[in-house]
Amino acid sequence: FIPSAYDLISVYKPGLKWVNIDSLAPNMLMKHQLMSLNYELVKPEYTYGESRIDFYMESNGERFLTEVKGVTLEEDGVARFPDAPTERGVKHLQELTKAAKEGYHCSIAFVIQMNGIHRVLPNKTAQPEFKEALVKAARAGVQIVCYSCHVEDDSIKITGVVGDTSRFVNM
Repeated sequence: FIPSAYDLISVYKPGLKWVNIDSLAPNMLMKHQLMSLNYELVKPEYTYGESRIDFYMESNGERFLTEVKGVTLEEDGVARFPDAPTERGVKHLQELTKAAKEGYHCSIAFVIQMNGIHRVLPNKTAQPEFKEALVKAARAGVQIVCYSCHVEDDSIKITGVVGDTSRFVNM
């Protein structure tokens, strides 16, 4: 290992241009997004059950949990998550499902770290269990939000929401 004065945060992919690969970027972007929504409290890294959920928020006596997943895999213009099996990701979905049944407002936020994506699907080839947990979570009331981003070689910002995620309930 040779230390460097530089961090690799994006790579160039023909057809998409830039893909942000900074694993810290999605949570930083979501923190900024959540702070702009006027919650009374935004607390990162909240312990719920046996998991550390990315964000806990409060507003008007209501409790909210949001788990953030960065999406860097693209196949034929469709973003896919996960890019590799993630037992922790499945566990987070199970915890959000439980929390939703206990009255929390829960969401999973997929932050798409590349340009030009208009559709997001679970990567059932990499991990069918994640897809199953995502469908169960959606059916339990966990909101699924897919954020599009504008990515350049040295920057990334959320630009909107991608597609209708209600279809996850009926997968």
